[in-house]
Amino acid sequence: MLDKVVIANRGEIALRILRACKELGIKTVAVHSTADKNLKHVLLADETICIGKAPAPDSYLNIPAIITAAELTNAVAIHPGYGFLAENADFAEQVENSGFAFIGPKAESIRIMGDKVQAIKAMKVAGVPCVPGSDGPLDDDEEANKAHAKRIGYPIIVKAAGGGGGRGMRVVRSEAELVESIALTKKEAGTIFKNDMVYMEKFLENPRHVEIQIMADGKGAAIHLGERDCSMQRRHQKVVEEAPAPGITPEMRAKIGERCCKACVDINYRGAGTFEFLYENGEFYFIEMNTRIQVEHPVTEMITGVDLIKEQLRVAAGQPLSYTQDDIKVSGHSIECRINAEDPRTFIPSPGKITRFHPPGGLGVRWDSHIYADYSVPPHYDSMIGKLITWGDNRDVAIARMRNALSELVIDGIKTNITLHQDILNDQGFVNGGANIHYLEQKLAELG
Repeated sequence: MLDKVVIANRGEIALRILRACKELGIKTVAVHSTADKNLKHVLLADETICIGKAPAPDSYLNIPAIITAAELTNAVAIHPGYGFLAENADFAEQVENSGFAFIGPKAESIRIMGDKVQAIKAMKVAGVPCVPGSDGPLDDDEEANKAHAKRIGYPIIVKAAGGGGGRGMRVVRSEAELVESIALTKKEAGTIFKNDMVYMEKFLENPRHVEIQIMADGKGAAIHLGERDCSMQRRHQKVVEEAPAPGITPEMRAKIGERCCKACVDINYRGAGTFEFLYENGEFYFIEMNTRIQVEHPVTEMITGVDLIKEQLRVAAGQPLSYTQDDIKVSGHSIECRINAEDPRTFIPSPGKITRFHPPGGLGVRWDSHIYADYSVPPHYDSMIGKLITWGDNRDVAIARMRNALSELVIDGIKTNITLHQDILNDQGFVNGGANIHYLEQKLAELG
């Protein structure tokens, strides 16, 4: 097993990694910015090193500083968590070239899956179903692009090959909009992602967002751990996630999961990963793969009993997977609400000091968070301050427990989106299950 790990992240995921390391007897090094010296995992780690000022480019995105921290502390591995450098192939490469284990996939895998055009090609080879599209990048041939769109059928969506997080995409509903939309998306992609390559896909009007969690050892073995439904979104950002996805049968789960595992073996994938799909009319359509642990990984852990972070650490140490596919059983239902420090109606971030805090409890309730009373939420980072997760024998029980947990959760001194989650959990469309990715956005629009 790994002797000492640098946790190259902050907040709840850093604390989550630290807990897993402690369970495995691994020593921890917490790197942190000047704004994060009082973070919970920093206070609990075996060693700490400040790697820069509060802005992320000066600290959590500073590759030399993180690798130097590993060298100074004699660590053997670096865990990137999610966000920041987690899907940065250059970082993964530099970590391993410096003699440390990168707790994630090889740089080559990150590059393949980070380029959406290459990822789609790899998925098609593996038999993973994809959205009908241009089957490659778009060039400046306007007539050829119009022909692609006509073949696919409007509406189509133009996407940045290096995009993600809901940015770098534009829906086109008629040929009259096509040329300008491609040009605008290319310009936007070049500015944001430093890669102006774009491609075209059929735009599905009312899909759900369903994703498959996998774990692979990079040595020819891969398993899937079921699916999650992440359709409750605002501006392409997930708000509520659940597992398993309503309406997905064990047969459907096995079929799509096996194809995802095959794709992992084909590209020699190592570690945790998530295949994201649009799901409509009983069909899965691949959109992208996230080559890291996901924010919503706890709901998968709750229904399978598998600690995904510990499994990441084992695989990075060169150990085989702890489970075979036959070991993975889906039990009950789990829901996760992302608790953000923001106004629940305007969604404007609300940093500041937490004056009173009380976490919820009870059977089937899990609270993943780094906050505590008197902790000051800094203005420099993502507004998520915690994840509230519930589990029940069935979906109705999980919903009931989440309603109770939300009513017990107290976070004073700053604004949070707790009331938004209460509205969602009491909304009949959510309770019914199977709402599409536009549902929450439409509900919020109705509220003004």
